[in-house]
Amino acid sequence: MFRHFGERRTLTHNLQLATLLSFVAGVVNINGVFYVKTLTTNVTGHFAFFAEEFVLTNYRLAAIYIAYVICFLLGSFVSGFLMQLIARRKKRMSPVLLPILLEMFTITMVWYYSYTAEWTTQKVHIVAASLLFAMSVQNTLVTLVSNSIVRTTHLTGMFTDLGIELAQLFFYGKPTDRRKLKQSIFLRLAIIVFFFLGCIIGGFLYKFVSFHALLLAVGILCYALFYDALKYQFYFLKRRFLSGI
Repeated sequence: MFRHFGERRTLTHNLQLATLLSFVAGVVNINGVFYVKTLTTNVTGHFAFFAEEFVLTNYRLAAIYIAYVICFLLGSFVSGFLMQLIARRKKRMSPVLLPILLEMFTITMVWYYSYTAEWTTQKVHIVAASLLFAMSVQNTLVTLVSNSIVRTTHLTGMFTDLGIELAQLFFYGKPTDRRKLKQSIFLRLAIIVFFFLGCIIGGFLYKFVSFHALLLAVGILCYALFYDALKYQFYFLKRRFLSGI
């Protein structure tokens, strides 16, 4: 799921990546909306909020929305830097290991901070900025691993690409082209569905356990890492065993 890059990736690899991490993004998204009343998985809306506050001469709030955007940019930079660093120096280590551990750590710290710090406006901004950072880390690692095929933290591009590909179904006649197109459509639908499921399930959990629901995202990330490491170790030992026969 995480260790295959470029042409080595299959539809199955991308589906595993897309379903798990889009679900995580959905959980984080709805918890951010419930807890701090703002978007925490993408920055598109924050540019509009910045423009609104700037026009109304609320420069302090405008600066906060720019800070959100910078945190998202910083998450992307750190994630990309870590992946390049691992890819160049640690041949057997998965390039996504450190970014996912960083994402898990950030979300866990947000959860811990939310229950230990006094409720203030500053706390709201710290929680929102931290979740934006974590989601940018995830978005970048998914983009690099899938060669820009999979996006998991926002759906604007997904719906645009889905609409384009649905239209192309009426014009693609070759069986091989139609098969690839249908696989791409299926992948995009999976991302959309699992993002929605993450929002819905995460929302219901929030009703019962409040911000503890955020730990569901951490648990899924932990499972994804464990599954990937276990599967890699299995195939590694299998190759060694077969080569020794």
